[in-house]
Parts: sequence; C-alpha cells; structure tokens
Amino acid sequence: MVKMVFVNLPVTDMQRSIKFYEALGFEQNKKFSDENGVGMMWSDAIWIMLLTHDFYNKFLQGQTIADTQNMSGSMTAFSFDSVAAVKEFAAKAAANGGSYYHVELGIPENQMYELEIKDPDGNILSASWMAM
Repeated sequence: MVKMVFVNLPVTDMQRSIKFYEALGFEQNKKFSDENGVGMMWSDAIWIMLLTHDFYNKFLQGQTIADTQNMSGSMTAFSFDSVAAVKEFAAKAAANGGSYYHVELGIPENQMYELEIKDPDGNILSASWMAM
C-alpha cells in the first residue's frame, strides 16, 4: 500500500479556500468533499483536507482552533523541482489571496531555497527546493 499524507486545515471560507488551493495546482476530489470538508489533491499520495471550523472542532477534544492569523500551530512543507518552481508557487499564492516571505537561513540558493506561504486563513505552507 502506498503511504499517503493528509494535511487537515480549518478554514473560515470554504469557497475562497478551494479557489486558493486550485490556483496553486491542487485538484478538488469531489468524491471526498461535502459541506464539512473538501479533499484537495496535490498528488495521489498528498492531500490537503479543508475543514469547516465546526467539523474540525469535532477532532480536538477540548482544544481550540488556533487563530492562525496571529499564531502558528504547524507548518507543512512541500518540495519542488527547482527554485523557479518555488517562486512560481509563491507568486500564485500572492495573486490569489495569500502571501509569502523568505527566511534567511544562510544557505546558498544553489543548495536550498525556501519560501513560506500563508493561505487566506493564515495557515503556513513551506515551499522548498534542495540540491540532492
């Protein structure tokens, strides 16, 4: 069996989030989508599940959803084939309601390059390329 990764993100505006992730190259899987959650496929093995706050709360057992506009609960990293692909992903995010920034790590760009992308809800995706 192929291992799969499902990143669950609480979102405040489902349609806005669907449009944002589609613009980044994710594809909605309608078979795994309803009024509570939407499955967005990055690949056959990597998905982002967009969940309404009410539905996301069912899994928290007394915890509260982080206000991701003001604090971070996690950062999910995705690898890309080139520095140009990282920059293109970030530009698409910015053009579709998100934002991005670069953290200087002191690593030459020809060895590793990374941009942090914030979706409209403030969830952080890290887009990176590394010379392997």
